[in-house]
Amino acid sequence: MKTRKLGDQGLVVSELGLGCMGMSEFYSGQNDREAIATIHRALDLGITLLDTADMYGPFTNEQLIGRAIKNHRDQVVIATKFGVVRSQEGGWNGINGKPEYVRQACDASLKRLDVDVIDLYFQHRVDPEVPIEETIGAMAELVEQGKVRYIGISEAAPVTIRRAHAVHPLSALETEYSLWSREPEDEILPTVRELGIGFMPYSPLGRGFLSGRFTSPDDFPADDFRRFFPRFQGENFYKNLQLVEQVKTIAAETGVTPSQLALAWLLAQGEDIVPIPGTKQRKYLEENVTATDIQLTAEDLSRIEAVAPKSIAVGDRYPSSGMSEVNR
Repeated sequence: MKTRKLGDQGLVVSELGLGCMGMSEFYSGQNDREAIATIHRALDLGITLLDTADMYGPFTNEQLIGRAIKNHRDQVVIATKFGVVRSQEGGWNGINGKPEYVRQACDASLKRLDVDVIDLYFQHRVDPEVPIEETIGAMAELVEQGKVRYIGISEAAPVTIRRAHAVHPLSALETEYSLWSREPEDEILPTVRELGIGFMPYSPLGRGFLSGRFTSPDDFPADDFRRFFPRFQGENFYKNLQLVEQVKTIAAETGVTPSQLALAWLLAQGEDIVPIPGTKQRKYLEENVTATDIQLTAEDLSRIEAVAPKSIAVGDRYPSSGMSEVNR
């Protein structure tokens, strides 16, 4: 496993990370034993970056990772997030970027992870009621106190990224980016590259859609959150399936899986990009890791570009309530 730099502050991670959200919530079929085995297998394969958030579970995903890395702390870079407020029962209580909340959330995450320091701490969603300078200022204090090593921001607009970076250098931006979510290429990627900020694409496989394993909206269990997302509903699903079929064709001709092709394409977009595909099973983890060995030719990239241009996906990536909280 090769490594890549995230930002200009010294953070180095494996070129592929592991998104851990689905191990605890949102996707059907949680199994803590397999999830921990998947994390351990990731470490064996050279993955050093584990991505979580306090709201996953809620709260239980950080605890799961804490258990998994108990004897492996020196092998991992832990990225976690704050700002999406949830109750213990799973309710949704808005966004909070107030400095006092930042401090409380950090202390709670440290306890759940059972670590002394968070390697990379993200503001999960921007709070429009709190100046970004105040939120980032509180995060900078956590760095000064030794509770956090590096900081980042998630789903922020270019102007917000600039204002945040002016308060304290950001090491990474985490935002959705994949073959069917290429909007960051317009303004966000140029902005972070100008400022020397790394880019961590989440949902690099389109929430699993680009894997080619789904052929109908009914393939998702009743408790799978994708059922509520516009791209996975009704006519949108079948229009988006046409993209997947073309990706599958190119992948088959290249001798790889659709997932591997999608990840290899993302890795080819720049050395400052570190995708964090999520999985809770070792077999899919191993499939994803193999993508790091794939070298796409200029012809391959041109063919992919032809079938997956910007704005190819039909439907918003979140329901309206979620869309109001991104890119702001």
